[in-house]
Amino acid sequence: MPKPTLPQTIRICQTTDGVNIAYATSGKGPPLILAPGWFTHLQYNWESGVWRHWNEALSADNTLIRYDPRGCGLSDREVEDLSLNAWIRDLEAVADALNLQEFPILGFCQGAATAVAYTARHPERVSRLVLYGSYPQGIYTTSNTSAIKLAQGMEEMIRHGWGVDVPAYQELFAKLLMPEGGADYHNWLCEQQRRSAGAATAARLFNVFQSFNISDLARTIRQPVLIAHQRKDGMVPFEHGKQMASLLPNAQFLPLEGRNHMMLPDEPAWHNFLAAVRDFLRQGAIPADARLQSLTGRERAVLESIARGLSNAEIAGVLCISEKTVRNHITHVFSKLAIRNRAQAIVMARDAGLGQ
Repeated sequence: MPKPTLPQTIRICQTTDGVNIAYATSGKGPPLILAPGWFTHLQYNWESGVWRHWNEALSADNTLIRYDPRGCGLSDREVEDLSLNAWIRDLEAVADALNLQEFPILGFCQGAATAVAYTARHPERVSRLVLYGSYPQGIYTTSNTSAIKLAQGMEEMIRHGWGVDVPAYQELFAKLLMPEGGADYHNWLCEQQRRSAGAATAARLFNVFQSFNISDLARTIRQPVLIAHQRKDGMVPFEHGKQMASLLPNAQFLPLEGRNHMMLPDEPAWHNFLAAVRDFLRQGAIPADARLQSLTGRERAVLESIARGLSNAEIAGVLCISEKTVRNHITHVFSKLAIRNRAQAIVMARDAGLGQ
């Protein structure tokens, strides 16, 4: 197996509920967090031919930040809470450990739900989203009886066949993820299963991902979003990607002509996807001047009062409004300006000549 051409640095951080999360950084440039799917291993994925072209390409122009979510890889394996909210805490811990202020997220498969939910919770920290192979709701939240039965059968196969050396099980997952991959790619995928998580955890995660519904959260996202999906994806149907794109107000949809959920490095879809992602990320965040111009007159008055060092009670008195209304205005100001606290608001306002 050829060795990766770039080095990675692995560190450990801790979530607010005490779970140890392993994360890795590689490359140079603006940060880009990869919110992963359900089976990962930082070290093995770095070496595997399945992921090597992803890691190297995304590290070329950015500092790529990857992590193993709870239950997987080098992070804590024996964890009680494997919910979507818990996976959001994992991403929060990584972003906080690196002291990231504003950054894009690339959500892969189930990681897209984590990315959208994190953005809804922390809109001021996320500049834009790239979602690949995504879906807004799991099968168990639908009324599709046949699909539910199929998913339940898949869960049973995962529970009893995950990572075992049985060709029938290995072929099932490998061909769903990468139907056009050869024996080497299928072997890498099977080894990734064995290293990433135990069968019981993998089955629990599968059930979680079939049970969430982020449709309402998706409708609240205002950041630019690029959604890419393989037209003949055997793991996540193309229609699910289109459904996700229909929910996000500022989304553009990129159909890819291929079958592999895990794209091969030599297929045209991979090169089209990579070019689109690079162009999308280069567009960057909305400039500060444009963000300031998006404020209403009342929001601008609140910001100017903050820059003058006034408290919420003092702002309420000056503007003849309630403190609750002041708090609401401040929430909207922070969201529109993509900032997190009053100190950042004061700096941005004074840079614009406000509050002098």
